[in-house]
Amino acid sequence: MLAQQRQQAIVDLVRQHGAVRVSDLVHRFGVSDMTIRRDLELLAEHDLLVKVHGGATAADASSTEEPGFAAKSTVQQEEKDAIARAAAGLVQPGTAIAISAGTTTWTLAHHLAEVPELTIVTNSLQVAEVFHRLGRADQTVVLTGGVRTPSDALVGPVATSAIRSLNVDVLFLGVHGMSTHAGFTTPNLLEAETDRALVAAARRLIVLADHTKWGTIGISTIAQLDDADVLVSDQRLDPVAREVLAGRVGELIMAEREAA
Repeated sequence: MLAQQRQQAIVDLVRQHGAVRVSDLVHRFGVSDMTIRRDLELLAEHDLLVKVHGGATAADASSTEEPGFAAKSTVQQEEKDAIARAAAGLVQPGTAIAISAGTTTWTLAHHLAEVPELTIVTNSLQVAEVFHRLGRADQTVVLTGGVRTPSDALVGPVATSAIRSLNVDVLFLGVHGMSTHAGFTTPNLLEAETDRALVAAARRLIVLADHTKWGTIGISTIAQLDDADVLVSDQRLDPVAREVLAGRVGELIMAEREAA
């Protein structure tokens, strides 16, 4: 198991059980005590858990806590890549698409390199940078203005006003959390308003959300589950969540990891 895979598994265990012991992790993963302690220190630096004597506990995440882009980009990488590959297959050449901010949508941007003649509207500095580096002359990127958030989204009145003047074929929306009652949510009030403008500007809504987003609730709702034409998640999504989502969204796609 690679270090990143082990660290992701540790985060999942902490979220599931609330706490883990170093000794148990050493036994589970077959690595040294020092290796596990280094893993916990790294994850604690990214605010993914709290390191305590002899182990770690879950971070006390609130509905308004917004992790930075760098922290979020280190977790669920394989799942996000699988989701992004599946989502990229839904994009037709020559269409106008919107891409919201987030690490899964940022991963999607990388998978759109070979799709010709796209017009991309985004409020994500990170997504815009991907297309800028690609440098395709047949891809047009419209970057909204606005105030920058910890997740490198541009939000606020300037961004929202720019988006409301546009119409796109499909929106790829990344979310902080999803639940039966709260729907798709974010911890940032201004980002929620901007994302709602993106939803209104699109004829079709495709939500990208890995399995850890189920049951997480941010302070502000972007859209209800029923509003999603398509939800792309990964194979680790809880069976109960699959059943609920399959009955609420237009189509549920369970992305497969790329074969080794």
